[in-house]
Amino acid sequence: MPLRIAVLPGDGIGAEVTAQAMKVIATIAECFHHEIVMREYPVGGVALETHGSPLPEETLSACQASDAVLFGAVGSPEHDDNPPPLKPEAALIQLRFRLGTFANLRPAVMHPALVACSPLRPERVQGTDILIVRELTGGLYTGDPRGIDATPRGRRGINTMAYDEGEIERIARIAFQFARQRRKKLTSVDKANMLEVSQLWREVVAHVSADYPDVEVEHLLVDNCAMQLVRRPRDFDVILTENIFGDILSEEVAAVLGSIGLLPSASIGDGVSLYEPVHGSAPDIRGKNLANPIGAIGSVALMFRYAFDLHREADHIESAIWRVLDRGYRTPDIARDGTPVSTEEMGDLICREIRQVARESSR
Repeated sequence: MPLRIAVLPGDGIGAEVTAQAMKVIATIAECFHHEIVMREYPVGGVALETHGSPLPEETLSACQASDAVLFGAVGSPEHDDNPPPLKPEAALIQLRFRLGTFANLRPAVMHPALVACSPLRPERVQGTDILIVRELTGGLYTGDPRGIDATPRGRRGINTMAYDEGEIERIARIAFQFARQRRKKLTSVDKANMLEVSQLWREVVAHVSADYPDVEVEHLLVDNCAMQLVRRPRDFDVILTENIFGDILSEEVAAVLGSIGLLPSASIGDGVSLYEPVHGSAPDIRGKNLANPIGAIGSVALMFRYAFDLHREADHIESAIWRVLDRGYRTPDIARDGTPVSTEEMGDLICREIRQVARESSR
């Protein structure tokens, strides 16, 4: 049976980086003789303009019927004043819920050739290898009640952070399982000194940790974790945290590495998994062929690893990315030195390296 991928390019640079990711998928299919069917569907601001909804039913149905979803980015300034259900970003929240993707994996690895891109001193950042495991369907982004109400003192905004024990336990077990496969260290991040929901989070994580005695566990308050990620990023292995904390901390880690354009992600759970770069739609550089496609291409590697269980193919993609960076090619966001290239050129270079790696491995 062919592997079926629903491709949702979305807004801004989403279409540009997704096009390079699709080239990589096609190259892997060619090198390893896989039959892969990719079909594109509208989402976000593009879908609002053509279908009146950020997540048309046709798009959702196609995602649910696929083996994996490749997502670009959503968000466009012309829709900033829309009510929440009609914002482009609502598509992503709905899609996560409908696909059951409650665990977001965000690996962040410092490539030796990019140490100079980090704002931190080389001796502080080199060797950084972090996996952020972010709970994706609970917390402030989805809790009720929410909204803006009228009061005698003026308008009041309300958002609710809520988690139940089952939600915390299922994401904690995923994080512990990944920690077992890595360096056996897990940092659980919360705000237990101020928030009851974090007190429950810490209690449940501590309870789950008893089933993983081989994993070292530390609990950090989110503000302290943010500081420690700058002071000692190499000390972290797996970071487990809730939705909004994970969103913020992963972008801090991206800054530590030098560019958010480098970070891939995988959203996994009970159904079809979803793969997307961590960055947003970046409307300021849309259409300029400047975006870094490595986050999107790295997300394809995660797709082959977790959705298709094709680890050799995933390894080839990741190896090709590193080889291109070793050769000194740089998109503008990481162009401290080396040879500057465009979005398309970076995609072509990585595809060329995939073919070379495939030839070498077949000898």
